Amino acid sequence: MALLAGLAPAANAAGEGPPAAHAAVAGRHPDRAQLQRRLEAIHEAGIYGVYSAVRDGRARFDGAAGLADVSAGLAARPDLRHRVGSVTKTFTAVAVLQQSAKGRVGLDRPVGDYVPELLPGERGRKVTVRMLLNHTSGIDDYIGGAFPSLQTGTTGSLDDHRFRTVRPAELIGYGVGRPQLFEPGTGWAYANTNYVLLGEVLRKVTGQDPERLITQDVIRPTGLRDTYFPGADPYIRGPHARMYENFFGLIDPPRDYSAYNMTWAGTAGALVSTPQDLNTFYRALLSGNLLPRRQLDEMRTTIDVKDETGAVALRYGLGIYSLDTPCGPAWGHDGAVWGAGTWALSSPDGARQFAIGYNLMKYQRLSEDGTVLLPHPADAALIDYRDRSLCGTTAPRASDPAADNRPAEGPDPRALPVPRALPRVDAMPPRGWASSGR
Repeated sequence: MALLAGLAPAANAAGEGPPAAHAAVAGRHPDRAQLQRRLEAIHEAGIYGVYSAVRDGRARFDGAAGLADVSAGLAARPDLRHRVGSVTKTFTAVAVLQQSAKGRVGLDRPVGDYVPELLPGERGRKVTVRMLLNHTSGIDDYIGGAFPSLQTGTTGSLDDHRFRTVRPAELIGYGVGRPQLFEPGTGWAYANTNYVLLGEVLRKVTGQDPERLITQDVIRPTGLRDTYFPGADPYIRGPHARMYENFFGLIDPPRDYSAYNMTWAGTAGALVSTPQDLNTFYRALLSGNLLPRRQLDEMRTTIDVKDETGAVALRYGLGIYSLDTPCGPAWGHDGAVWGAGTWALSSPDGARQFAIGYNLMKYQRLSEDGTVLLPHPADAALIDYRDRSLCGTTAPRASDPAADNRPAEGPDPRALPVPRALPRVDAMPPRGWASSGR
């Protein structure tokens, strides 16, 4: 559950375009010392703890910096389990495309053909499965309904609903009950409702619980040992970090939300995983080991998503996106839930991966009107680490030629632009946040 900082809260884009280039990302084997310095720079910029894995062929880097538990002073380590938010969407999309390959789901069939009780009437006839997958349905997000205090500028419902179990139909009702954002297929707006609906489509065509189906058909065949849906269990099994939510300064000091009933995210964002498992997953996917070629090509057929300036921030496909790095396009997804952020990207050919988790969310501050994230030095440090991980020596060098021989400190935050390619929060403030008395 997330997308990118420069897109929030409601980015739109025009129609479908061709798949992005599939050439391999250039680079070299990971420079472990350099990558470790840049992980430490993220922590030094204000993030409590970070844990990451980088793979290039058989070469690997596993690193961590900062604290997994602030009050106990426990250090972060590379293999911590983590709530990965909207990275879940790629897993769900793979399961849908597998069913499409079997002839059970038609990508261009109306969603009302499958779940008429959840998307009834004319909208059910106009919105297709593909539109759910690439967020062109025009259906609004359910976050404001699931956490109603956010609509009045407070965060109380995050605590009130910590241990609540919520059914998918209820979440879908919150999103579908709001006005249509645009005519289906004519715009782009990121909505978690789309992916909870896709879970219910999977339930209808297979007769199985969608989370069990994704586990059976996607997670286990890929050999992922630390990736699972927690269901209504609010506690993460195995070693994990505490996960702290700041909500742009409204929760001060940041509060620990590592124990949370994730039924509010479901097939849109409830997965627990590790950086290592995410690298294995995206390598298997982009190498062609999870989907037939036709379905993988469908997945990588994208639309341009533009930021508030009109520039293309990324190209969104079916549960996966492509964005530009200094060494070419990279494919993957980001995710965010209360207290936990994740970013996982791969070279187009599956040869090189980078994944990172961090345990302080919405550390940035918003502009006075509540619509734009202001620059933060941790944003620049995250992007710098991403580029070094994926591009190696082809990443832009700092102006100081000695920079690679000392810990990276990042540029002066006063000179930073608002980044266009940074994971954003799972739930940006709902529309009207700025006028709600925040």
